Parts: sequence; structure tokens; C-alpha cells
Amino acid sequence: MTRFLEFVANHWMLWGAFVSILTALVVTELRRRGSGAEPVGPLEASRLMSHEDAVVLDVREDSEYRQGHIANAVHIPLSQLENRLDELKKYEGRPLVLCCRSGNRSGTAARLLHKHGFETVKDLAGGMLAWENAQLPVVRK
Repeated sequence: MTRFLEFVANHWMLWGAFVSILTALVVTELRRRGSGAEPVGPLEASRLMSHEDAVVLDVREDSEYRQGHIANAVHIPLSQLENRLDELKKYEGRPLVLCCRSGNRSGTAARLLHKHGFETVKDLAGGMLAWENAQLPVVRK
């Protein structure tokens, strides 16, 4: 135990970086698990859209959406989602795949949707960045 404490004292910056990174990973994982949405990769999201009639809900801001989005995605910015939940009622019973730029805002949207009774909610892991990296089609208008 004394050797460990000596190591920490001699390498406090390295130890501090380790603790910071570990904390960030734990917090990210806890937030993901608490969102009520199952994370899915881009290929699984594409499969859900094709075979299970899933609806993509893009929660990015207007300017981000205009730069490129998944075909037929429903666009409701996260800042407006709570006030526009009625627009999603027509998709009840269908899986919802949430999408943002990198996967952070979609977790917040998932918690909100889960709170309002939406049950089959998936979170596009990595967001549009992952979708584009998988070289899946993007509508640019």
C-alpha cells in the first residue's frame, strides 16, 4: 500500500488524468443507462428503419439539420421537443430512433420521451457523426 501511495505522490499529474478520464467514462455510462433508450449503431438503426418501420427523430438545431440528415427523419429540435410531443403521437407503436450530432442530446430527448410514455426508444450511438462514418446515405438540402 505504501508503494501505491508513493507512486501516486510521485506521479500526481498522471494519477489526476487517470481519475478524470475514469470519472468521465462512468458519468457518460450512467447517463446513457438512465436515458431509457437502448443504444443502437448506425447499421442497426438502418435495419430498424427498413424492417421494423422505425421513425428517426432528429433533435439537432435547424442549422445542423439543413447541413445533412437521415432520409425521412422527423425534425424537432431538443429545445422544442417538450412542447411538440403531440406531433409524435401518430408514430405510437413504432420504434423511435433518436439522432443528434454525436449522441449527447439524444440521451436527454430519450429521458423526456420515456417520461411521457414512449416505450420503444432507441438512441443512435455516435449520432450523425457515426452515421456518416458508416457511409450511410445523408440528405443534404
